[in-house]
Amino acid sequence: MSDVWQLVHAERRALIAFLEGVDDARWDTPSLCPGWRVRDVVAHQISTADTTRLGFVRGMILARFDFDRDNQNGIDREIGPAPRMLDRFRALVDRTSGPPAPLDTRLVEVVVHGEDIRRPLGSVGDYPVEAVERALRLQARTGKGMGGAKEHVVGLRLRATDADVTIGDGPEVAGPLLALLLAVSGRTVALPELAGAGLATLSERLG
Repeated sequence: MSDVWQLVHAERRALIAFLEGVDDARWDTPSLCPGWRVRDVVAHQISTADTTRLGFVRGMILARFDFDRDNQNGIDREIGPAPRMLDRFRALVDRTSGPPAPLDTRLVEVVVHGEDIRRPLGSVGDYPVEAVERALRLQARTGKGMGGAKEHVVGLRLRATDADVTIGDGPEVAGPLLALLLAVSGRTVALPELAGAGLATLSERLG
């Protein structure tokens, strides 16, 4: 478990370092998450880092067990000017708490949401292979109802072209490991980086 948190903490620090060079006005750039600006995704990252299991239950009760509403409530609590949000994020960077979910969910959060933020701002993150692989494997075995991508990839073979990672059986979807994770997680911006006989099926499922 400690190795996962080391990866998570490193990616939080890397994202903070990136955001320190982004003007406050650019934080209002639309992110890869529909309806969320970069500022909203950062607020979500802060809220997640601050969430405990008990706090998650309390939040869900307040949101009447509406997961999307609970997410929005967390964003509303943390949203503000970039300097204040960065101070808040720095204060939480080493936290080891989170909602009740598999620990690798934290890797999905920092990598996928990291790209939700970086790519609209003209950048791409540099993530450890282990972090991206673990996030992809979790997404591939977790249903969409729990935030995963199992329905997107069932019956397909995912093969990374830049790492020794292969998941599943069936028509192949091949490409960079990070692009595979983003695509199966619904970020269609990564589809042009992929190829293979299974790509049309994946694209249709995402569409």
